[in-house]
Amino acid sequence: MRSLQRTDASVDDASLVRDSSLVWLASGIVGVSFGAVSVAGGLPVWVPVVMSLVVYAGSAQFSAVGVLIAGGGPVAAAATGLLLNTRTAAFSLAVAEILGPGRAARFLGAHLVTDETVAFALAQPDPVRRRRAFWISGLGLFTAWNMCVAGGAMAGRALGDTARYGLDAAFPAVLVALVLPTLRADAAVRRCAVAGGAVALAVTPAVPAGVPVLVALAGLFLYRRQAVESGS
Repeated sequence: MRSLQRTDASVDDASLVRDSSLVWLASGIVGVSFGAVSVAGGLPVWVPVVMSLVVYAGSAQFSAVGVLIAGGGPVAAAATGLLLNTRTAAFSLAVAEILGPGRAARFLGAHLVTDETVAFALAQPDPVRRRRAFWISGLGLFTAWNMCVAGGAMAGRALGDTARYGLDAAFPAVLVALVLPTLRADAAVRRCAVAGGAVALAVTPAVPAGVPVLVALAGLFLYRRQAVESGS
C-alpha cells in the first residue's frame, strides 16, 4: 500500500512539475530582462541579484529599479516596491492553510508567495495537491527567477533593448492561463475579477504605473460581501 502511495505521489509531483514548468520558463525570460535592464541602466550587478534573493517580487523589483535609474533615492524605491507588494497580504490569507504546520514552513512559504504560485496552488482540486503544488511551483519559480536574473545582469548591455523582444507580455499571459479554470468554474470569482479589472482599467490613465494592480483588489471586497451574504 505504501509503495502504491509513493508511486501516486511521484506521478502527481511529475505532473505538477510539468504544469508549472511554463511558469518557470516565463519567469526566467522576464528575470533575464530584469537583470539586463538593471545593469544597462547603470546599476552594479549585485543590486538586481541581491534584490531578487531578498525581495523576490517581479513587479516591485522592476518598479524600484525604475525609480533608482530615474534618479530617485533608495527610500523612494523601497516605498514603491512596498506599495506594490501590499497585494500579497491578500494572497497570504488565501494560502495560509496550504503552507503547512510550523513556523519554519510559514516563514519560508511567505517568501515564496507570488501571483503565480498562489494561482497555481488554488487551481488544484484538493488540499493535499494544493500544498504540493504551492511548494513545487514556488521553489522552482524562486530558483528559475534568481538564476536568470543573475544571468541577465552578467550579460548586461549585450542583450540591447529588452523591450523589443516583448518580454513584458510573458508573465500576464501565463497568469491568465492559470486563473482561467477558476474563472470558468466559479461565477462569484468571475464577477469579482471583472469588477476589479474594470476599476483598474478606469484609473489607469490617471495614476502611476503599478497602482491599478492595487486598485483591482477592490474586487476582493465584493467577493467578501458575497461570501457574507451567502453565509447569512
